[in-house]
Amino acid sequence: MGFFGTYLYDQHGWKIQQPGASPEVAEPWLMLDIHDSDVATVTYRPAGPGSGTAFLGCTPRTYFADESASAPTDVNREAAGLATWWAHLRDGVSDAERDAKCSQILGYLAEDGDPECDDWDEDEDVDEFDDGDIFVEATTVRFLTALDLPIPDDLLIWDKPTGAESAG
Repeated sequence: MGFFGTYLYDQHGWKIQQPGASPEVAEPWLMLDIHDSDVATVTYRPAGPGSGTAFLGCTPRTYFADESASAPTDVNREAAGLATWWAHLRDGVSDAERDAKCSQILGYLAEDGDPECDDWDEDEDVDEFDDGDIFVEATTVRFLTALDLPIPDDLLIWDKPTGAESAG
């Protein structure tokens, strides 16, 4: 059984949120809903050019193998929306800074039908995988770091350098 948790960021910090509940705070806010260590739904307002919903790890459509589990994803649109959200927190940034942040965020977002969302074979050596390939919590921490946000307390265990980050 994986990890489940829902958190709301409202510029004052993270608060535990009830899954499925609409935030009752002023914008801007960002909500994370982690499901079974495989899917993290990122809901954000204002949405800017995005839909206001992105996914990390796997999309619900892929995870549940059910096209009705979520709307189709457009990772480019959501990366632009999240970069605009990030810029909004800073009272605006240059177009070049926002575009760079958009490119960075894009690397974390899940697409429908991503073959990496398939279950890994239990006979495979898990030491060969990056934590982010197995646990969406690791990807979530990296994503939040890219957005210059603090990490919710429940995810601090995943806040460790990996790969090139630990080599420096």
